[in-house]
Amino acid sequence: MSKKAKNRFHEDGRMKKSFYEKESNKLSVELVKLQEWVKAKGLRVVVIFEGRDAAGKGGVIKRITEPMNPRVCKVVALGTPTEKEKSQWYFQRYVAHLPAAGELVLFDRSWYNRAGVEHVMGFCTKDEYWEFLRACPNFEQMLIRSGIILLKYWFSVSSEEQEKRFHARLADPTKRWKLSPMDLKSRELWVEYSKAKDTMFDYTDTKISPWYDVPADDKKKARLNTIRHLLNKIPYHDLPEEEIVLTERRPEEEYIRPPMEDQNFIKDYYPMN
Repeated sequence: MSKKAKNRFHEDGRMKKSFYEKESNKLSVELVKLQEWVKAKGLRVVVIFEGRDAAGKGGVIKRITEPMNPRVCKVVALGTPTEKEKSQWYFQRYVAHLPAAGELVLFDRSWYNRAGVEHVMGFCTKDEYWEFLRACPNFEQMLIRSGIILLKYWFSVSSEEQEKRFHARLADPTKRWKLSPMDLKSRELWVEYSKAKDTMFDYTDTKISPWYDVPADDKKKARLNTIRHLLNKIPYHDLPEEEIVLTERRPEEEYIRPPMEDQNFIKDYYPMN
């Protein structure tokens, strides 16, 4: 291992936290620049995050949104469709969340649910499944022709690493909620999900709307690689910073506030003595 690599990685190949945080801070600045460019130019951006359960999609999304304005960068994570939504055109409830000018929308799972969990778990008919695979490329082509920038990321994780993460979630009270019945069932249906993913790629990995595969056994590395790829796929430039002038505050003597004892303060659970 080279000296440069030793500064970045542990002996087992995992990325060091110190390097990750340093690089992550740099990319946060670039994400804000991208945000301002999207807003100024009125771009519409859709980013889809799909992949294996416990592959780290949520961590990447969180890292992208942390430095960004929630009014510009929005996350969509839809739950189980209602009876009314089930009766609609399949793509209809997703269309309602597409971005307006100057917005980025990150889909934490997306219309590809039909090609994955719905198909494997039998939540849709075979006809609905095959109709989705045929219609999806046309749907995405329409989005792109309308001016939407569409990026699709698939997070891959090995069965061994997934098993480690499931056990870690089981042992952590703050993460047990992440182990849904669907997640647990996916352990038993690993091969079926592999087949579903391969078929989905056969139909929807197109030249106009390609999939980008993210090896995600190393979460830190996957986050940095995804963010850098995202930044590279949307050309942006630095914009002139608006001058912000902090004017002088008015003297407090001009206003007499109500007595402090009239207000209700929370208890200080961490006193200094």
